[in-house]
Amino acid sequence: MSEKYTEDVGFDASIYVQQKDDNLKDIDEIKERAKEISEKDVEYVERNFWKKLAQLKNNLSFKRDLIALYKFMKDPKVSFFKKSLVVFALVYFILPLDSIPDISPIIGFLDDAGIVAMVVRYLSRELEPYYD
Repeated sequence: MSEKYTEDVGFDASIYVQQKDDNLKDIDEIKERAKEISEKDVEYVERNFWKKLAQLKNNLSFKRDLIALYKFMKDPKVSFFKKSLVVFALVYFILPLDSIPDISPIIGFLDDAGIVAMVVRYLSRELEPYYD
């Protein structure tokens, strides 16, 4: 992996691309991976979230979930642990290289949607106020 790419996404975010087994099957695996989140990852999400969201076509429900997660991440009252789960899901959504690359139009977003759905389900009650 190039040093420039690592600088752009943050070292911690780049580990998601480097790992060979990206088959995250449950929220416990996401929690474990979220422990590696850093401020660079948050900055990466802030720089790239809206551009990546604009690339989504027609899936209003998925967009609403992503926007709620983004608002949750930006709330200073949210604990670091819960923010790290959200940042993990958003970094996974934004990164073009994950277990199924986003260049394949529909299938490329399936793994992203799965990760986002797990985090949304886990935080469901806490996310409700962010759906306005």
